[in-house]
Amino acid sequence: MSITTRRLGRILLSYFLRGLLVLVPITITVWAIWSVFVFLDTIIETKIPGAGILLLLGIITVAGWLASTLLFKPLAELADETLQRVPFLKTLYGTLKDLVEAVVGNKKKFDRPVLVRLGAGMDAQRVGFITQDDLSHLGLGTDQVAVYLPHAFAWSGNLMIVPRINVTPLDARAADVMKFVLSGGVSRVDEEAA
Repeated sequence: MSITTRRLGRILLSYFLRGLLVLVPITITVWAIWSVFVFLDTIIETKIPGAGILLLLGIITVAGWLASTLLFKPLAELADETLQRVPFLKTLYGTLKDLVEAVVGNKKKFDRPVLVRLGAGMDAQRVGFITQDDLSHLGLGTDQVAVYLPHAFAWSGNLMIVPRINVTPLDARAADVMKFVLSGGVSRVDEEAA
């Protein structure tokens, strides 16, 4: 094989790999969005593409508007109180309500990014978010903190109780840190945002 043929092969392989880098994230994102549209459209049987997502967005917006009116507030509190009394639903409803409130509500919890040393003598550290720094309600006091450690490429994670001394605050925006962790460390902080 001649040098020119090998060089051409490397150039073509380089273009192919660049093409993958461009197309794979776009394709997966478009596929995920399309799958959500198809799923929502199957819930509401209609011939209009996208009607399911539009209806869902409309319902969420109307529910938000109703929740902000004075008339709806007593009804919402009654429903909340009722759901908090049913044994299994109490746990499920309360957990989901707290999670949504932590992510998009007024009680944001994933807003304090930290670096956590998981044990004495360990050089490896994990990126996480302090969710509570007073654990006296668990009988642990204030010398330990609750830290959520998200997994890469997933919306799951682990909750760990660690000594406060093992936690180092990060000087970065929480959204950028979450993006960094969820991408497995390949995303960088946006320069415009920094």
